[in-house]
Amino acid sequence: MALPRIARRSPMDQWPGPGSSSSVAWGVKEQLRRILVCTTVADAQRERAVFNAYVALAAMPETTRLRKTIDAWWPAIATFIRTRATNAKTEAANVTVKNIKRAGRGYRSHENYRCRIMLYNAARMAA
Repeated sequence: MALPRIARRSPMDQWPGPGSSSSVAWGVKEQLRRILVCTTVADAQRERAVFNAYVALAAMPETTRLRKTIDAWWPAIATFIRTRATNAKTEAANVTVKNIKRAGRGYRSHENYRCRIMLYNAARMAA
């Protein structure tokens, strides 16, 4: 006897109703997450079509703006899906430098500032 196939649950299945804007936004956000966890661009394209349908159903300015942002950034998103490469390490280094600069309250000597950054990174690497 064959077991029944379990249908894939959609974030939209959990909507309490069209009047709840936070639930609608949550459903759209969950569909966006489904796009980002795809491992192939073809799968992501299919999930993107579902995402666009959810945005149309939501009919909210925030979700429409999100769809426009996804459309504008789609080439970069597709590259991320193919390579899984991000600039997170660069951004983390930039934040570290900004925090050191903020804590230093304005180094007058560029050499002291550079040394502080190098020492911080050396201590972090040693830990």
